Amino acid sequence: MNSLGDTELRGAAAFQQLHWLAAGRTDGAALEAAYRSAIARDNGALHAFLTLDESAAQQAAASDARRREGRTIGRLDGLCVAIKDNIDVAGLPTTAGLATRRAHLAQADASAVARLRAAGATILGKTNLDEGALGTSSANPHFGTVRNPWRHDFGAGGSSGGSAAAVAAGLCSFALGSDTLGSVRIPASHCGVFALKPTHGEISARGLVPAARRLDCVGILARAVEDLAIVLQVLVAHDPADPRSRRRRVPLQTPDWEPGNLRTAFVRDLGGLGVSDDVCAVFEHAVAHLAAPLGQRVEVDFSDHDLARTRRAALLLMEAELGAEFAHDDREAMSPRLRGMLDYAARKSAVDYAAADRLLDATVLKARRVFAGIDVLVLPTVANGPQASSVEERANDADLTSFASLAGCPAVSLPMGTLPDGMPIGLQLVGAPGSDLRLLELAAICAATLDAAPRYPAG
Repeated sequence: MNSLGDTELRGAAAFQQLHWLAAGRTDGAALEAAYRSAIARDNGALHAFLTLDESAAQQAAASDARRREGRTIGRLDGLCVAIKDNIDVAGLPTTAGLATRRAHLAQADASAVARLRAAGATILGKTNLDEGALGTSSANPHFGTVRNPWRHDFGAGGSSGGSAAAVAAGLCSFALGSDTLGSVRIPASHCGVFALKPTHGEISARGLVPAARRLDCVGILARAVEDLAIVLQVLVAHDPADPRSRRRRVPLQTPDWEPGNLRTAFVRDLGGLGVSDDVCAVFEHAVAHLAAPLGQRVEVDFSDHDLARTRRAALLLMEAELGAEFAHDDREAMSPRLRGMLDYAARKSAVDYAAADRLLDATVLKARRVFAGIDVLVLPTVANGPQASSVEERANDADLTSFASLAGCPAVSLPMGTLPDGMPIGLQLVGAPGSDLRLLELAAICAATLDAAPRYPAG
């Protein structure tokens, strides 16, 4: 049955794996076994996975039985997915990066996980993250720092670092993370993979440990843009049990953008936003190659919008909501860093919270003004490339990703090249709310034009 080697299986995009499964060149059991073997060999160095689902082999066998017996096949049947450990998987712990929650077994699947199961996906296990999902480095003091698969002395980014590292290292077909201010896009950039933060409310957040409910999104990480589109259309659904789930009168906007006739916005002064010279150089090189598909270039001025200030306002909302979420957890078992952040929010007043919330509303209005005259905004995903694990977390890693989060917009990160140290860096496409499919189609064209994705699996 299996005519493909493990390395070939693990390096392939999920949509390619689906073709191989349909053609009988492999099966779900072989795919699960390849990933399980790779995890056993590589995870000790990467710290990508925290918990494995011991029923994964049974799930894969059930998928193979469905194919063999001619029963209905789900859209993702046989693919193997990793789930960030702040998203519930029934019977497995949901630690949210806290050691004290190791015994907290989820009673039911998160909405997104339930939809993956219904589509036939095999759940491999749960991935590592920043403590409390509050950070951009995945340097977890309880479970170990997630290592970048391309260079183990570098960090993977966060907070969905375990999911990004698992995708890059070929330890799963694709992965789910969460994105509040950039938590799937930042590690995707650092690890050289693709990520989607959808329009807020398109994917139910029920079963996701809340960090800031007006911002929280379930995000997708994969080895190809096509994978993001396949998984998105499985996960998008109105959930009446999620108060922020979107009920649309019309479907997501169809992918009908005409490359070459787009109005594409670029920020006038990236250096003024803290983007490093090295990242600017790779970005301008990539943009030059994308001149034809991106069409008319329009400069937008962000001098009236302080990205760092709004990111800090959003961080206060996160600290306050996580303070409520962790109110009954053992504070002494938390790191001094997390305790300090939660205590900071506890000292603030309701007026401070309301002022921060209003500042976020200003970002929604800024986005409306920006997208009134353009189709897509193009930015680097992060201002700087990956850094050594031993270096302290940077304060501004979420500045460029936070705009889409605060405005509720969809955003895609795709590899755009490598920095002088050989590490990957991402290009970010941001669209108006509801333009997810259009954005993914454009991302696929950009990815094919740049051909900058590294060869997977890493290492």
